[in-house]
Amino acid sequence: MLLKGYRPEISKPTCNSHFQSLHCIAHLDEDVSVALPYLNAVLGGDTYIQDPPSVTFKMHGKLVTVHSRQIAVNALRDEAEARSILEWLKKEINEAWQNRDTIVPKYEGSKKPHPLTIYRFLPGTNCRACGEPTCMAFAVLATGGAKGADDCNPLENGARLKLRAYLSAFRFD
Repeated sequence: MLLKGYRPEISKPTCNSHFQSLHCIAHLDEDVSVALPYLNAVLGGDTYIQDPPSVTFKMHGKLVTVHSRQIAVNALRDEAEARSILEWLKKEINEAWQNRDTIVPKYEGSKKPHPLTIYRFLPGTNCRACGEPTCMAFAVLATGGAKGADDCNPLENGARLKLRAYLSAFRFD
């Protein structure tokens, strides 16, 4: 077992006291940097940084970053949710490290779609049929998976198929 324990600090964000959600910084008892490339491979991190090592991913609407000696989680409902996520991450870190011989470590984040590439598939009419004010606004939302090829009504079938194929290469969680 690589990670044996942690000490969570749970608080409201200081930048805006009106936020209802909580943030958590868990201080890890052990350095887990050796496990991060394996954790990245297992969980499909959005961002992986080698120096200093960290992996960031989205999980159920939360942004989670695992550093060598800390875990940061945002948008938590309560302390119980924070503890549940931290226990799950502890298990995932330990399993990734335990199974490292069967996992190909991943030293980069997931590929992300580019809004200009998406925009080139769109009709460019800014018709608002999708509910967005412009085709560029639609393209930006599509980079995060909030919009897809079927959400643009005026998109011709050939362009729709091409956009669907382009977006299918990415993971949206």
